[in-house]
Amino acid sequence: MLDKSDELKDRVEARKHELLAKYNELKADSRKEAADARTRLKARLDELEAHLKLGWAKVNDEVRTKLSQWLDRKDHDQPKTTDPLKERDQH
Repeated sequence: MLDKSDELKDRVEARKHELLAKYNELKADSRKEAADARTRLKARLDELEAHLKLGWAKVNDEVRTKLSQWLDRKDHDQPKTTDPLKERDQH
């Protein structure tokens, strides 16, 4: 059975990989909205790295709280995607 620290680590790692995947996906998008989303995602990832600068072995209660808050924040990093075919059909 996982203890709370292992569960938190797994959740953080999963979220980190999700954000990295979004970031890499947005790198191919040249729209301003995508660039803004990349900037926000990079800031979130940098924040995570700052929390974990000493590694998982050195995570204390204060850092665990910050990581939980980091996980609980909702991301609004995806630019609005539009389907050109749907837009064309509506006009």
